Amino acid sequence: MKGKSLAWVLSAALAGITLSGTAQAEEKFVTIGTGGQTGVYYVAGQSICRFVNRGAHDIKCNAPASGGGVANVNGLRSGEFNFGIMQSDHQFKALNGVAPFEAEGAMGDIRALFSLQSEVFTVLARRDAKIASFDDLKGKRVNVGNPGSGQRDTLDEIMRVKGWDKSVFALSAELKPAEQASALGDNNIDAMTYFVGHPNGAIQEATTTTDAVLVPVSGAEIDKLLAEKSYYTKAEIPGGVYKGNAAPTPSIGGKAVLSTTAQADPEVVYQLVKSVFDNLERFKRLHPAFADLKEADMIKAGLTAPLHDGAVRYYKERGWM
Repeated sequence: MKGKSLAWVLSAALAGITLSGTAQAEEKFVTIGTGGQTGVYYVAGQSICRFVNRGAHDIKCNAPASGGGVANVNGLRSGEFNFGIMQSDHQFKALNGVAPFEAEGAMGDIRALFSLQSEVFTVLARRDAKIASFDDLKGKRVNVGNPGSGQRDTLDEIMRVKGWDKSVFALSAELKPAEQASALGDNNIDAMTYFVGHPNGAIQEATTTTDAVLVPVSGAEIDKLLAEKSYYTKAEIPGGVYKGNAAPTPSIGGKAVLSTTAQADPEVVYQLVKSVFDNLERFKRLHPAFADLKEADMIKAGLTAPLHDGAVRYYKERGWM
């Protein structure tokens, strides 16, 4: 009897191990490419994963820091990331295989899930550098941004329309977002650039520790760029958001979007989208840049690639499509 009991216990234990192993094998792990840790992309990715990981399913989500929008497109191509946050213009450029993605060709399988916060191309300069306009950056020490970042790609587009290259600057630094504020404060650069939602931690740090001014990005060449590139829109940084900058600052902008590929599991996409929209009011409280998010805008504005089928399924269930 004891032998039978022991055999039953061992069988049950082995069965439990097998079932546990099966359940573990069925867990799906997904990764979201974000951006630098001081930026809104990183907060967005972490926030999305926070709600995904609370869901009643077998999906586990993580959102590491990354090089930013261009790097996230490349991460989707290589399979490093399952999802990636990027500017709406990068989604468009990847879909159509235009710079900075011309070498890789059109990414016809890129798919959109939803858009997030509005983003503005931002130039912040030390007040003592006497930079009152974008043209005043000539001859100055400027952080053009790390390769693969949205700020770098947008700055390249602005410089092309102006007929500039990096030789117009006394120094072209390639600092990551987290390194910019301290470099400005230490007088290692005269100006920093960032394509980001506001308010932003790095800009707040820089304007708190340094007497710094936001620089307008406007003029005839900028109007030409807006006319040529429909993925950019006129934008402004509100006044009073940052110390020493009471007036609004004009610039150009777009939307941040969450993207994936057509190969992504529709059920995983559905659950991710559901996790965000079922908790949207709580999501909006996780960063000031999310405060004005609206469902109707998130499923249309800035979506420069087709929606993924898993996202469409959720939106139809909600009666939004």
